Amino acid sequence: MPRVEIVFVRHALPVRIDATPDGGPADPGLSERGRAQALRVPAALAGDEVTALYCSPARRARETAGPLAAALGLEPVVEPGLAEFDTADTSYVPVEELRASGDPRWELLARGELYSAGVDPVAFRGRVVETVERIAAAHPGGRAVLVTHAGAINAYAGFVLGQERTLWFAPAYTSVTRIAAARDGRRGPVSLNETGHVRDLL
Repeated sequence: MPRVEIVFVRHALPVRIDATPDGGPADPGLSERGRAQALRVPAALAGDEVTALYCSPARRARETAGPLAAALGLEPVVEPGLAEFDTADTSYVPVEELRASGDPRWELLARGELYSAGVDPVAFRGRVVETVERIAAAHPGGRAVLVTHAGAINAYAGFVLGQERTLWFAPAYTSVTRIAAARDGRRGPVSLNETGHVRDLL
């Protein structure tokens, strides 16, 4: 029975934006370390036959997808349904810096909660799941790579594994998480949080 392998790649390390000048959404690009991390992604997937490449609209996801797109000769499909829960926030602080400074947003993340005001965690998970299921249905027998965010990866993998918490594990930058999606509706994890290709850059 044909199945699809959904391969999630978390974006690489972005720069910090404390506040946007115009009060609009923060959309950081990659830091120098992040660009080095993104360059490791093609090697991590070199043994895979990739049939489709998708990415979140966020700049950090699009820049992470760039080296893989070039290696594969594929144009990434920008998919709004893969956006993170913080897409409307006017600041972006990498989670490691939130933790180091004792930021209240880190406390929420540690409890498995979303810190962005007005975001319904049930609706967020539902939107991500609907998007990934639609992508899976479009590529029977193939392998689709989705360059996205920690929250979005938590949402779909948590759906597959029956996790009640919205956030329940911490995907590393450019980590790889694989989910097998069978045509009969069965879903199962192949791997979570592969980091061997980038461990020295984390």
